[in-house]
Amino acid sequence: MSEFRKVRKAVLPVAGLGTRFLPATKVVPKEMLPVVDKPIIQYVVDEAIAAGIEHFVFVTGRNKHVIEDYFDIQYELEATLKARNKKAELSLLTDMLPKAGTSTFTRQQEPHGLGHAVWCAREIIGPEPFALILPDMVMAADVPCLKGMMDVYDVSGGNVISVEECDPSQTHKYGIVGVGESVGSGFKITEMVEKPEPGTAPSNYFINGRYILQPEIFPILANLERGAGNEIQLTDGMLKLAKEQAFYGYAFDGQTYDCGSKEGFIIANVALALKRPDIRPKVENELKALIAALK
Repeated sequence: MSEFRKVRKAVLPVAGLGTRFLPATKVVPKEMLPVVDKPIIQYVVDEAIAAGIEHFVFVTGRNKHVIEDYFDIQYELEATLKARNKKAELSLLTDMLPKAGTSTFTRQQEPHGLGHAVWCAREIIGPEPFALILPDMVMAADVPCLKGMMDVYDVSGGNVISVEECDPSQTHKYGIVGVGESVGSGFKITEMVEKPEPGTAPSNYFINGRYILQPEIFPILANLERGAGNEIQLTDGMLKLAKEQAFYGYAFDGQTYDCGSKEGFIIANVALALKRPDIRPKVENELKALIAALK
């Protein structure tokens, strides 16, 4: 049994405008765009539940009420499904709902960056460690990413960051970590460098959008000077926290789909459709036909 404080809560920043997906995101939050037959946000919540998260803190903005409505009962729809004896569809809706009182929504009134979005959750998180999940990143693996991170945390405590390997020539696109000694199924992070030039990076492990952080990050973010893009940068806050607390890495073994980009969103739909036995044959045949037609 771990002696470290249990990670019960997860912060999900969903206040972004989703401008890359305009005009679709003019009225539909990007987190609600469907990947096959579930919105992006559902994949992330499912991952968190599999890791044992008990309370979800959504940091929202204007026009994001659809997310709150999605995680609520829709009486008219459920009544219609019951009347039509649509048991499978009704079960699907009821099973996806978080338990009453386990979801909290708080506003980030102005877009001041990821660090500011995390800081907006401070009063709800309180003096506890918490998970931070970037909803744009949909991950698929036998062991869900956050579950693997929890396994590392149970041994290491401190702060845990999920990482993946990139081509060494692409390190200038990411936040890169240095790799130290092994700790359980993870490793100690020796340094964090934002977008290092190829050949200067401490490794080719990049930060991929999943974190377990201690609550001491909040006072750091509260007093942090604005960084890149004139925003409060989470990475800057973590660098300060790393002077006082240890950081550990978890090398995620799976596929990550960046649904914050059009290309990644399309690839996620194709890849996850091909993982579905009920629709794979049709999708696979159509894809083969489309590719053949392009030759």
